[in-house]
Parts: sequence; structure tokens; C-alpha cells
Amino acid sequence: MQRSDNIKKGLERAPHRALLKACGVKEEDLKKPFIAVVNSWTEIVPGHIHLQKLAAGVKEGIREAGGFPFEFHTIAVCDGLAMGHKGMKYSLPSRDVIAASIEIMIEAHAFDGMVLIPACDEIVPGHLMAAGRLNIPTIVLTGGPMYPGNFKGKSVDIIDVFEAVGEVSRGKMSGEQLKELESCACPGAGTCAGMFSANTLACGVEALGLSLPGCATCHALDPKKHEIARETGKQIVSLTARGITAGKIMTYSAFQNWIRVSLAVAGSTNDVLEVLAIAKEYELEIPLRLFDELSRQTPHICNMRPGGAYTMKDLDNAGGVQAIMKRLESLLNRDCITVTGKSLDENIADAKILNPEVIRTLDNPVHTTGGLAILYGNIAPKGAVVKKTAVVESMLKFKGRARVFDCEEDAHKAILNEEINKGDIVVIRYEGPKGGPGMREMLAPTAAICGLGLSELVALITDGRFSGGTRGPCVGHISPEAAEGGPIALIKEGDVILIDIPNRRIDLEVDKDEFQRRREKWSPKEVKVTGYLSQYKKNVSSAECGASIKA
Repeated sequence: MQRSDNIKKGLERAPHRALLKACGVKEEDLKKPFIAVVNSWTEIVPGHIHLQKLAAGVKEGIREAGGFPFEFHTIAVCDGLAMGHKGMKYSLPSRDVIAASIEIMIEAHAFDGMVLIPACDEIVPGHLMAAGRLNIPTIVLTGGPMYPGNFKGKSVDIIDVFEAVGEVSRGKMSGEQLKELESCACPGAGTCAGMFSANTLACGVEALGLSLPGCATCHALDPKKHEIARETGKQIVSLTARGITAGKIMTYSAFQNWIRVSLAVAGSTNDVLEVLAIAKEYELEIPLRLFDELSRQTPHICNMRPGGAYTMKDLDNAGGVQAIMKRLESLLNRDCITVTGKSLDENIADAKILNPEVIRTLDNPVHTTGGLAILYGNIAPKGAVVKKTAVVESMLKFKGRARVFDCEEDAHKAILNEEINKGDIVVIRYEGPKGGPGMREMLAPTAAICGLGLSELVALITDGRFSGGTRGPCVGHISPEAAEGGPIALIKEGDVILIDIPNRRIDLEVDKDEFQRRREKWSPKEVKVTGYLSQYKKNVSSAECGASIKA
């Protein structure tokens, strides 16, 4: 029996069939599996402006394989456009709205399977969270990276533009040069060209086994992307016939593969939030410490932007995610089933590494351990996250003076006004899941620090989060957050903070008695919010739990 029989089979479903026929369904189509094509196309998100064409390819493949496609859409927030203002408060919360909207559409219309077509930062995890709730046959077709821009013979991307703001502020770049850069940095459709959040997620989804091989690094405007879309459409019909659901693919072992690949490419710290939230939908409990345990075992073998030199195009030319997994095969759970209907081991059997400089060997890595580290200490008793491979060696251990700000805007203003000096640690608090609310990304201040030439002199810590484009000694996801009375709320201007990444510590040099006196005087900072953010604030979990909505 097909799930869709609930809306198309039997005498009592005659009214349902009448409505389906109004949508163009023929009598002979009623025997076919009904496949949802869940598209996050929009005209204001560069990573999504081409998704209509990919959806057309998916539907073509579904029809060829004997299924019947129905397309519907979700919302999509562009983190780059939302950055640095109130709009970023809505990015992470949009993840739960997307998941709920997909759940509603699939359950209300009894689809047999679905193809998910997301691209950017919170849209991908929103789709995957829905897949966990629904547990029907599912394939994810990520939208693909943007080609890098070209500025004076150098490959550039959106991060170069963010950092250029700081360079203009200190007179290192002219306004005219900035205008030239902003006009060429993002040459067309696709997710931003480095190993930032969206591309980290796409690589993770392919490593997980929920995308067809080659999908993550095949660029948005590469003609091969349409062929992958068509094959995705054909394959979802096969999965539906075989009863291979998302839950059979997205196991604990498969999530470990995702994490290892992300560590090997030094992916975004956002990956931590997303994996934790997605896994919960599959009733899997992944502890925060697992990221650190796997990072200690997994070498960093791809030196990708923003910390390294290579773009997603370089990685695609080198063999993509399948080649990375071939290199990591001794560390992976290779018996995991994938959307090809084959095991991971079968998928990577013939994978080839086409450029050993881009995808290094395990005995000649960029770093001997993976991209992320989980820190603990009296500032972050429940954990904090740092992309350690984007930190220069001289800053891996850093003691500095606290410069304390209760919101991103105040910190950004102080940085651009050159009020931050060598040896400072910028503290941005009340930007966590509840405190923001929405756990904004801090790309504007971190990029300004880099643009001002301070990335090897200044650190930044926050209960908010960072863009995948952030580099430097930036520690985020500090838990508990300030709004819940976490120790970050008790830091005072001028306090001494010690960040010790090799030993996984972040501590305030204040004795316990002083800490207690401060706690007794502390009162929550009230942030008045309305609409959806007020609901989100009441129900969101803390960062170490993935900042997901509590069931």
C-alpha cells in the first residue's frame, strides 16, 4: 500500500480524486507514487535563485521513473543579507518554521516520498529536520556552490567584501576599490564559494548518504547539476518502491561520517548546531563532546576558504566529497546505506583523488587533527565551539582583557571606531538562542577585526554564533548563555580571560567568591520581542542542545 492511497483509493476518496484531477492528475496517474518536490526557491537568496530549474529536472526524472511529482515551496533566509541587523535574529528560528511547513504539507497530502531542494545555511537543516520527523523515502538535492569572483586576478567571495569594510575604515582600501570588489565578488547563483556554512552542510549531507554522489560540490550553474537533479528524481521513485526511508539512512554511524568529513574540511562551527538539532528529530542523542573526540582522531586534509586557499571549485575538480571519503575510508563507517541503494563502501570503491594538494593524504595533512574544538571552563561550563584550524598558532593560547558588549551592534561600532586594541578579548553576550533571541551570527564584527589587521592580536567570544566565513580566535556557542544566567553574563570590563585551545579551556581569572558576589547581584536583561520571536524565545533549547525548539 502506498501512503498516497489515503487520498486516492477507494469509494470514499472520490472527492479527493476530483480535487487531484483539478490539479492535472489523470486516471492512470492515480496508480503512481506521489512524490513531493520541496523547493526553497526565492528571488532574493543567491543560493536559491536557480532552484526552479533544478526542480524541473527533478520532476522530469520522477516522471521518467514512473512517479508523479507535486512541487511546493518553503521560505528561505539569506544570512548574508540578514547579517548585522535585526534580520539575523530570524535566520536560526526559520529552521524550525521550514521543518514544520514541510511536515504539514507532507502529512496533509500523504506523499509517498520527497525530494528536498535547499541550498543555504538554515534551509538545509530545516529540510533535514523535517525528513527526520516524517521518515519517508527522501533525497536531498543541495543547490550547489557559487563560482568564485575575480578581483584583480585573485579569486574572491563574499567574505572578502565583509573584510574589506574594515580595510576601508583604516584607509587600506579606497571606496572605489570596495565598489569594484562588491560588483565582482558574487558572480551569480549558488552558495558562497568557500567552505562556509552552506557548503559545509552540503558536504555533510552527501557524507551522510542522503544526496547522490557528486551533489555537494557540483556548482549551481554547472550543466552537470541538471543531470544530478534528473537522476535524483529517478532515484527517489526507486527508494519509494524499495521502502528505503530517511531513518534507514540517517543513523548514528552515518552522522559520525558527516562529522568526520566536516572536520576534515575544517567546516563551519554552525555544523555543530545543525547536527545536534537534526539528530534529535531521528531520536538520536549526539553529545557535544563527540565533535571534539572525533576531531582529535580526524586529520584536517582540505585547506579550504576561509582559513585556507582553496574554493569549492578546487574541491570539485579534486574529486569532491566522494574523494574525501575515499581518503578517510579507514575512519568511516562504510557499511551505512545511502540513497543510491548501495553502501558507502560501494559508493566510494572507484572514487579517485584528482588533486592531492587539495585533498591531502592522512600522513601529510594540513593539521593532524580536525577543524573544530569544544572548549569548557568557568565561562562555558556546558561548552563552547571554536574553529581551531582558522586560528594562527600564536593565538591558540591567548590571555587578554575583556571588552564587554551586550549586543553585536555596540561591539561592531567599537571595532570600526578603532576602540579595540592589541590584547583585548571582545565579549559579545545576550546574543544566544534566548537572549538575542535567535543566536545571531557575528560575521560583521569578526570580519571588521580581520579587515583592521587585528585577527592575530585580538580574540572574540560570544554566546551567539559565527558565520562559516569567520576566521581567527573566535569562540562561540558559549553555554549557558547570558540570558539564562550563564557565567558570560558575569564578566566585567577589564577582567582577564584565558583561551587555551590545545587544552580545550576558556576561563575567567576571577575567584569563586567574586563570581558568587556577581551572581547574587545579577538580574536578567529584558529584551522585548513580539511575533514569532517571542514564541521562539519561550521554547528554544540552549546551544549545547542544538538550539532547537523543545518538543
